[in-house]
Amino acid sequence: MSSLVAIVGPTAIGKSSLALELSQAFGGEIINADSRQVYRYMDIGTAKPTPEERALVPHHLIDVVDPDRDFNLALYQCKAQEAMDAIHSKGKRAFLAGGSGLYVWSLLEGWRIPPVPPDPRLRQELEARAHTEGAGVLYEELKQLDPAAAQRIDPRNIRRVIRAIEVCHQGEPFSRLQKKEPYINSLVIGLTTDRTSLHKLIDDRVDSMMQRGLLEEVEGLAARGYGFDLPSMSGLGYKQIGAFLQGQTDLPAAIQQIKFDTHRFARHQYNWFRPNDERIHWFEPSRDSRENIKRSVEEFVAN
Repeated sequence: MSSLVAIVGPTAIGKSSLALELSQAFGGEIINADSRQVYRYMDIGTAKPTPEERALVPHHLIDVVDPDRDFNLALYQCKAQEAMDAIHSKGKRAFLAGGSGLYVWSLLEGWRIPPVPPDPRLRQELEARAHTEGAGVLYEELKQLDPAAAQRIDPRNIRRVIRAIEVCHQGEPFSRLQKKEPYINSLVIGLTTDRTSLHKLIDDRVDSMMQRGLLEEVEGLAARGYGFDLPSMSGLGYKQIGAFLQGQTDLPAAIQQIKFDTHRFARHQYNWFRPNDERIHWFEPSRDSRENIKRSVEEFVAN
């Protein structure tokens, strides 16, 4: 089995910096597990590692596609496995870092993604229904088609609900096709803290992003022709700044909305990374915790 050290937890908690420190200490390379960092030209708003950090340790699955290109779970799995193979072939250790629970667990649990091609016409129809009738209607339809899949999917994740319905319409329940075949031996390290401290970390990072040029980055993306209706542009920061650039709100309100929406997103991440999940070794993001984390990695490496 392949081996992997995964670093998970909510946004802004310090996963990337910990992955960098551990990779340097244990001769590793980092595989990205953030669904937004795969897009080119989206650096500040996705909190990508800096060029200096990427020069210290090789990072994989960053800047993979342009913002107007599709990037899905099956493609992520394929590229992540290729990255692991390349890292191990060099005698290096692979570290996975990111807060996209879907990406993380699909890799660690060995999900077999349904080999069903997209149906653009059906997707367009379902998206139109979600817009006119509400996402809840589609979720209720999924519950009728595939109750097991509906139980695992967040009703607010419209793209995921549509994909599950799409698969069901082609003859096989989504839940039956999405089997698990674990092939990775992993140590999962989770970073967490109390809600007040996490919200401050988030707010400070949003302020830092604005100071570093998030507004200019979004303006640049729009100037390149990337529309605000693209899935990539619906990410935290880009959507809210896009609303400002389109005259739908003022800048202070847009910044505050980024903070509020990121707080909510962090709460959603805990649905993927639950504090009572025995597979995850939880630590506070403190300097004292780093030594305990390193000892855990040392034991994993030794075994």
